[in-house]
Amino acid sequence: MPSIEIIDISRGILSSELYPGDPEARIEKYREIGKGSAYNLSKLTTGLHNGTHVDAPLHFFSDGSSIDEIGLETFIGPCTVIETPAGLLTGADVEKLFPRVCDRVLLKGKGRTFIHPSAASEIAFRGCKLLGIDSLSIEPTDSDGSAHRFLLGENVALLEGLNLSNVNEGEYFLTAQPILVEGAEAAMCRAALIKGHIFWSGSR
Repeated sequence: MPSIEIIDISRGILSSELYPGDPEARIEKYREIGKGSAYNLSKLTTGLHNGTHVDAPLHFFSDGSSIDEIGLETFIGPCTVIETPAGLLTGADVEKLFPRVCDRVLLKGKGRTFIHPSAASEIAFRGCKLLGIDSLSIEPTDSDGSAHRFLLGENVALLEGLNLSNVNEGEYFLTAQPILVEGAEAAMCRAALIKGHIFWSGSR
């Protein structure tokens, strides 16, 4: 049987850098053993875009799909990790760096790669259903949201805030299911890459 390597590519909700203006994540003790309770229970207060998370179309479109309306098959399956230069990735860059057909692509840019609208157009044209990035957002803080609107308008799920520091370029199997927050524009997830994966169906 081939060996299987599982690489956690998530960032913590409490420890991650915050996108400017987003609410800070806090965890509080709500019940505590030894203080009138037989068990521990905590309360988490956070923005839905803290840590590693997925953006749904509702993030930029008032009538867009919410996170619970995106099929789980979007977040589970083969993916390609590509190293990218710092700065704005253009459509010409996509033509040079991306495979011709790509369902899921993760960009390793040391948190300094962002998506130009021309790149968004080219990514959608290639049939990508999920784009991941190790920056806090696919766009710089001074952007007008054009790349978000184009990709989400084409139903490309956006996986932001990844930790790809221990990942090399290449082919992997991705699991990055967002938590089920009904009616929300985003949700946090625990993302992992599997190398040397195997499949089974139970049939003989």
